[in-house]
Amino acid sequence: MTNKSNMVKPLILGAVLGSVISVVTYATLFQSAGDTQSNSAATSERKVLYWVGPMSPDYKRDKPGMSPMGMKLIPVYADGGGASNSPGTIKVNPDVINNLGVRTAVAERRELHMSIKTVGYIKYDEDQLLHIHPRVAGWVEKLYVKAAGDPVKKGQPLYDIYSPELVNAQEEWILATDRNNKRLIKAAEYRLEALRLPKSAIKRLKKTRQVMQKVTMYAPKSGVLDNLAIREGNYIKPGTSLMSIGTLKQVWVEAEVFERQAAQVAIGQPVTMSLDFLPGKDWLGKVDYIYPTLDTKTRTLRVRLRFDNENDALKPNMFAQVIIHSQNTDTSLVVPSEAVIRSGNMDRVVLALGEGRFKSVKVKIGRLDDEYTEILTGLEAGTRVVSSAQFLLDSESSKTSDFKRMDHQMDHDSMKPAKPEVQDHNNMDNMDNMDPKNNEQSE
Repeated sequence: MTNKSNMVKPLILGAVLGSVISVVTYATLFQSAGDTQSNSAATSERKVLYWVGPMSPDYKRDKPGMSPMGMKLIPVYADGGGASNSPGTIKVNPDVINNLGVRTAVAERRELHMSIKTVGYIKYDEDQLLHIHPRVAGWVEKLYVKAAGDPVKKGQPLYDIYSPELVNAQEEWILATDRNNKRLIKAAEYRLEALRLPKSAIKRLKKTRQVMQKVTMYAPKSGVLDNLAIREGNYIKPGTSLMSIGTLKQVWVEAEVFERQAAQVAIGQPVTMSLDFLPGKDWLGKVDYIYPTLDTKTRTLRVRLRFDNENDALKPNMFAQVIIHSQNTDTSLVVPSEAVIRSGNMDRVVLALGEGRFKSVKVKIGRLDDEYTEILTGLEAGTRVVSSAQFLLDSESSKTSDFKRMDHQMDHDSMKPAKPEVQDHNNMDNMDNMDPKNNEQSE
């Protein structure tokens, strides 16, 4: 009896344990089935707005189908839930966001401090540039100035000329005075002045009544000699460009701006200029004139700038770096320039939607300064955008990706090395039987 009771106890204990395991398993399966049914019901209750292409979110249809690329369309739900179901919206884990160094900024309204950086060349102030041409034909007997760039003062002698026409004009005046004909005298004096005989020479003629064979011409103003085109002994005639006299008290700088920057330039805008020959020093000037035509070859617009030239430090034909400052007082919606992804077809920014969600959207940009870019359409004030690592986010958003390669929830089993195959001993036995050597041994 004792042995039988010892055998019955394990059987009863096993039956009880089996019943408990069955109950637990049934409850687990029932709960899983209930969860699956509830998830299916929740999914079925979500309203589908439309279907889009996986690779092209702009391709929308009102019913399921295939995209032009031969891929199944993805439903877009009214609640917008689910990173993979909302076109262009991706979700990234917080640790991955930190590893990528994602930074964000807020689109805000502020003044754009526009500035145009360009280059230019220093020129004489042509408003004060004087060209000297003769009014009579003759020969240069003596030249008092020797080279371009020499300083000259008003009243300084420039050259001596022998001109038969000037000689005849002097003799006509003497004949008119001999006849004491006031009308002839007055006409002779007008002719001497028209031929640009210097006033000092006219006074000498009236005093001495002697004809001067050589007449000295004098500088009409002070400045710097430029474009000296004659030498002693040259024959000159009316229309010949002898020389020019310019001033360095003020200078012009001719700069060029691109066609797209033309609207940002206005007369009177402040300008900062720097030169390589004197680093660290800046000259302050202003926009003096905007030329009315565009260069057809370079597609640039010429702008004339004016600067005061203290101590004559600025020399014509010097190369200068120029910054034209825009006087902009209105506010615009701007984002950091680094947040804008510019391409040939469109410009985009990546929105930071919160909770690790991002989405790339199309925007239209306007003016730019050193730090910010104006947004004309596509964004509203207060919207947060990504200012770093946006290229990777934009790439995934453009493909409507579920961001699996950045998701730490991915199946880690797929990253584990493959297990070695378990060899089938029966098959190995069969292979051994097929080996002739084994057959010989078995025999």
